[in-house]
Amino acid sequence: MRGVKGNNRFVEEFSPGYYGVCTLGGMLSAGTTHLAITPLDVLKVNMQVNPIKYHSISSGFSALLREQGPSSFWRGWSGKFFGYGVQGGCKFGLYEYFKKLYSDVLVDHSRTFIFFLSSASAQVFADMALCPFEAIKVRVQTQPTYAKGLIDGFPKFYNAEGLTGIYRGLLPLWGRNLPFSMVMFSTFEHSVDLIYRHAIQRRKEECSRAQQLGVTCLAGYAAGAVGTVISNPADNIVSSLYNKKAANVLQAVKSIGLVNLFTRSLPIRIAIVGPVVTLQWFCYDSIKLLSGLPSSGGLSRHQEDTSVSV
Repeated sequence: MRGVKGNNRFVEEFSPGYYGVCTLGGMLSAGTTHLAITPLDVLKVNMQVNPIKYHSISSGFSALLREQGPSSFWRGWSGKFFGYGVQGGCKFGLYEYFKKLYSDVLVDHSRTFIFFLSSASAQVFADMALCPFEAIKVRVQTQPTYAKGLIDGFPKFYNAEGLTGIYRGLLPLWGRNLPFSMVMFSTFEHSVDLIYRHAIQRRKEECSRAQQLGVTCLAGYAAGAVGTVISNPADNIVSSLYNKKAANVLQAVKSIGLVNLFTRSLPIRIAIVGPVVTLQWFCYDSIKLLSGLPSSGGLSRHQEDTSVSV
C-alpha cells in the first residue's frame, strides 16, 4: 500500500519505526479521548455499582453534583489517561503487527478471521497492561474517601490485596474487551472496505487526507456502536468485582441478573463508546497520515490478492 500522493514518509510500512508510530498514535488517541470523557465514566461506574441511587443519566449527574461536588466528575482521571493510553498503544500497535504477521502466514484464510485473530492477540496483552490502572480507577471513582488517584491509590490497593486483587478483574476485562475488540476492528475494516468500494468507488490511495479521515470516522462510529452492545455484560461484571459487590464472576452474574447484564448502563456506554472510538480512530489515523502513511483499513497487498473476501 502506498501513502497519499506527495507525502514524504518518516518511516516505511511494517518497519520497527512504523509499529512505533502506530503504538504512539494508539497511546495518544486512546489516552486523550478517555481522559475527555472521565465525567461520563464516573457516572457509568456508579450506575453499575449502585443502580438504585444512580438509576438514570440525569438523576445520576444531579446526585453526584449535589453530594460530592463538581470535582467528583474527574475522579480517576489519571487511571483513565495513563491506563487507557498504555492499553491503546498495545492495542493499536500490536494489532498492526499481528495483522501483518497473520496475513503473511495464514494466506488461505478469510479477512474476517485475520481481523478477529489479530485484534484478539493484541487485546490479550493490552488488557494485561490496563488491569492495574483499571483496578485503582474503579475504586477511586466509586469510593470518594479511598484515594485521590494512582499515586496514593496504587500502594494502598497493593498493600491490602496484592497482585491477586489487582488482577482480579483480568478475566472479566478479557471477557469485555476481547469480544469488543474483535467486533470493533472487524467492523471497522469491513466498513472501510464497503465505503471505498460502494460509496466513494475509488481506492484509498487515490483519496485526499480529508476523504480518508472522513471514511475513518464513519467506520469508527459504526465499529464502536456494534462493539458496545457485545461487551456490556462483562463491563458490568468488572465494576461489580472491583467494588467487592461479588467475590467471583458467577456471583456477580447472579447478583446483577441476566437481563441487567445487557441493559444496565447500556445507554450511557453507547453515549461514551461511540464518540470515543470515532475520535480514537480519527486521532490515530491523523498521526499516521502526518507521518506519510496511509490511513487504516485493509491487509497487505499479498493477502488482499489471496484471501477469501469475507
